Amino acid sequence: MKIIKDKEFGGERPLFGSQDLRIENVVIHAGESAIKECRNIEAVNCRFEGRYPLWHVHGSLVERCYFAAESRSAIWYSDDMVMRDTVIDAPKFFREMKNLRLERVTLTDADETFWNVDGLELHDVRLHDGTYPFMGSRNIKVYGLESDSKYVFQYVKNVEIHNARIVTKDAFWETENVTIYDSEIESEYLGWHSKNLRLVNCRIGGTQPLCYAENLVLENCTMAPNADLAFEFSDVEADIRGSVVSVKNPSSGRIVADDYGEIIIDEFIKEPANCKILRRDEI
Repeated sequence: MKIIKDKEFGGERPLFGSQDLRIENVVIHAGESAIKECRNIEAVNCRFEGRYPLWHVHGSLVERCYFAAESRSAIWYSDDMVMRDTVIDAPKFFREMKNLRLERVTLTDADETFWNVDGLELHDVRLHDGTYPFMGSRNIKVYGLESDSKYVFQYVKNVEIHNARIVTKDAFWETENVTIYDSEIESEYLGWHSKNLRLVNCRIGGTQPLCYAENLVLENCTMAPNADLAFEFSDVEADIRGSVVSVKNPSSGRIVADDYGEIIIDEFIKEPANCKILRRDEI
């Protein structure tokens, strides 16, 4: 493997078409497409300032690097990438990719990031600001995530999440086959129009959660005092510890909680309109 150390590059395509290349302590200055159409690339302790630096890269390791705000849209159409211990200050990262693994990565502007990624694994990742991260991605595994970005995980499929803390709105809309373990989710309008959404040992906050859901499952979950008007028009099987402030017009299934502030069943309930809403001491 060829090694380039302690160098600076700028302009257009300085390392275009490289193969079997390791760059160490390299700075990529203003310009475009510094490392494009490349294969088997390692970048260690590097700084990226130019736009679109890693497009169409097949097989790469990015470790202890920094991506400045000017490096927007930095990594698209690449596959088989591992990134570790890196800070990203630029938006619109990681699109149209396959097999991406992040470990201890912080994204300070997660706007429109992780779009249409197939095969994404996150370990101890932090997302801040921005809208619509993870849009349309699939086959995702998450082990530790902190996020305050808006509208996270919309239109995703086949997702498993562990130990996340997500503060947002409109999270997990129109998802399919998502399971979330041991996590805290504060989101207005959580999980609307989802299919096969399962939450295990989770705390749920935010108004009108989990409506219009199909095959929704909650196991040993708790609901915050602001999680009102839950489960409207949903097919739900829920085991909730503690009280639920209000449940409104669930369509079918079974809900068990210790107590309810209010149960609202009115003329707008949808068929089959046979959901059983039980207190635990009634079982």
